[in-house]
Order: sequence, then structure tokens, then C-alpha cells
Amino acid sequence: MSDPAVTAVPAMVRRLLIGRTLSLLGTAMIPTALILAIIEATGSGTAVGVVLASELIPQLLLLPVGGVIADRVRPQRLAFATDVVRGLAQLAIGVELLIGSAQLLHLSILSAIAGAAIALGTPTMSPLVISTVPERDRLRVNGQLGVARGLALVVGPGIVGALIVTVGAGWLFVAIALVFFAGGSMLGGLRTAARPPRSKEATFFRDLAEGWSEVRKRRWFWTNLLGHGVSNLTAGIFMTLGPLIAIRVLGGEISWVIIYQCGMVGMIAGAFVAPRLSLARPLIATSLGGAVFALPLAAFAIPGPVWLNAAAYFVAMFGLGILNTLWQTVMQQQFPPQTLARADSYDALLSFAARPLGLALAAPVAAMTSEAGVLIGAAVLVGAFNMGLLALPDVRRMRFRASPDKEDALA
Repeated sequence: MSDPAVTAVPAMVRRLLIGRTLSLLGTAMIPTALILAIIEATGSGTAVGVVLASELIPQLLLLPVGGVIADRVRPQRLAFATDVVRGLAQLAIGVELLIGSAQLLHLSILSAIAGAAIALGTPTMSPLVISTVPERDRLRVNGQLGVARGLALVVGPGIVGALIVTVGAGWLFVAIALVFFAGGSMLGGLRTAARPPRSKEATFFRDLAEGWSEVRKRRWFWTNLLGHGVSNLTAGIFMTLGPLIAIRVLGGEISWVIIYQCGMVGMIAGAFVAPRLSLARPLIATSLGGAVFALPLAAFAIPGPVWLNAAAYFVAMFGLGILNTLWQTVMQQQFPPQTLARADSYDALLSFAARPLGLALAAPVAAMTSEAGVLIGAAVLVGAFNMGLLALPDVRRMRFRASPDKEDALA
């Protein structure tokens, strides 16, 4: 007769994986759905920019707030609430589109609400993992979540395209809402421990300061955050100039589709492989994973044939898949559980801010200089900065902490 305590953990992990996969899928569907729906409703490119900015700005402003809240409450409760809010926002957009009353102001407000929910929900991922998954299994589960994220980025836009052609934009957003509701419902079976009682002196601003203090005293962490920011900045540059070069020089839209999909396959493969690697020093691997993003930037600066650019982007995203998986696992080991969400929020904040900056700067700077010059400069920046992290003793010496099972076996 099986022990219920033994079988309960895999069941909770499955619910976590299914729930977060659905949430990631809904997240991946929204940008394409919004762009197509707004163009269909207004025909205005400016309107697309306004609505997307309305979603992004609350994310940048509220991510640290989300980190503080996620360190105060049970993570599944906050994740559930944010999934429901995001589902309701998409449902409201769908209803407006179905009855023909969609207005730019309404779409912007609803997108801002969804962006706020993203900011509050994003820092719950790592606390959910450490409160649900035994330490010995966290690297594997982080890899599975990385695979889910990559698959969502590949499958999500395809589902959007199929639904908008068959049922229309309104029902598309209703479907996205149902995806979020289903993802949130999977969190209902998770059982996590209550947060430790907080002192009476604890306030929001003290918690915010404490989180920053935890980040600042770990040099390996904040220097890697800067590396992630540089990687996201250069990724924004690549995502602006890459499609333009592919369409103009490499054979049209189909060449960019091939290159982009090769990158997505690479990210999925990297997340799949990461838990299977025997790595003594994970931060060396994450630094190398960030540095290889120089390859597609340099390849597009030439530009080489489609196969070369596709191979370079595959390798870059393969490195990103490994980086994300190992990085999340290191964070979950090195930060106290009561401050993990705040640390994660700073990581997400820098990433969320840097990529739009790259998207905004790439074209104007290229117009003043040259596309090749911008791409080569970005390649040198991301390669040199991430390789430079290897000069830090904290980075070179960091090891995975042995799980309790392994420690018992060694005793």
C-alpha cells in the first residue's frame, strides 16, 4: 500500500506544471492577439503602441511591489488571484469586441489591469517551486517550466492565428480568458506552508529595503542581473533589426520565420538539456549562455546565409534555455525563502525594462550609424560583459548545494 505522503508530492508538482504552463500559454497569446485585434478594430499602428505600452508600464512600476507581496502571502493564493484578474481582463476585451464597442481607452485600461496582474504574479514562480517541489527535484522542474515557456512562445501565436481566422477576435479573447481561469484553478490543489509571522515593525517600505539589501550584498547576483539586462537590451536590438535584414536581404518573411523558429527550438532544447548536465559550477554555464547571444548579432551584421543565421540563433537560444533553468535553481538555493520573491522581482524588472529599451533604440541608432555597426557593437557588448562575469571569484566558485538526500547519502 503506497504512502499518501509519497504520492502527494508528484501530484502537486503535476498541478504546478500544468497550471503554470497554461498561464505561460495565455501570456504568450496576448501580444499577438492584441496586435491583430487592435488593427482589426482601429486600423492604427499608433493604437497598437498605446495599448502595448499600457500593459508594460504597470509591469515596470509594480514588479517590486509584487515581490514584497509574494514574500508576505502564500504564493499560490497570489498566483491564483492574478490569473483570475488577467482572465477577467481578457474576457472584458472579448465581450467588447463581440458587441462592437471596443474603444482605445477601454483596451488600454484593461491592458493596464492585466499588466499590473503580471507584475504581481511574476515573482510567485520561484516561491511556488520551492514550496511545492523537493529540493532534489527543483532543477528538473525548472527545466520543465523552461520547456513549457518555450513551447508556449511557439504554440501561442499559432493558436491565436487559427482562432482569429475561425471564430474572430472576440471569441479569441474569451478563449484566452478560459486558459487563465484553467491555469489558476490548478493551483487549488497545492498545499504550501504559511509564511512565517512578521514582526510588528515590518512595513512595505522596510520589506522593500530588505529585499534590496539581500540583492546588494550578493555580488554574484547583482552583477549577473546586469548581465541579464545587457542580454535583454541586445535581444531587443536583434528583434528590431533582425526581421528587417531578413526580409530585405535574406529572402523575405519566410527566412525570418525559419530563423525565429530555430531559435525557439533552441530555447526548448536548452531547457530540456540543462537538468541533464553534470555541472559543478552553474554560474560559469550561465555566463557562457549569456555570451553566446553575440553569435546571431554578428551573423546578421554580415549577413550570412539563412542557414548560418538560423544556426547562430539556435545556439544563442539554446544557451538562454540553459541559463534560465540553472539561474532559477541557483536563486532558489541561495536566497532565504522569505526574500526570494523580492530578489526575483528585481531580476524580472531589469529584464522587462532592458528589452523595450533595445527595441526603441535600435532603429534610430542604426539610422545615424549603420545596422551592421549597431549589431557588431551589441555583439561585443553582450559577449564581453557576460564573459567578464567569469573574472568574479563568486561566479567561478558558486556550486549547487547538495540536496538533503545527497547529504544523507554522504553522511
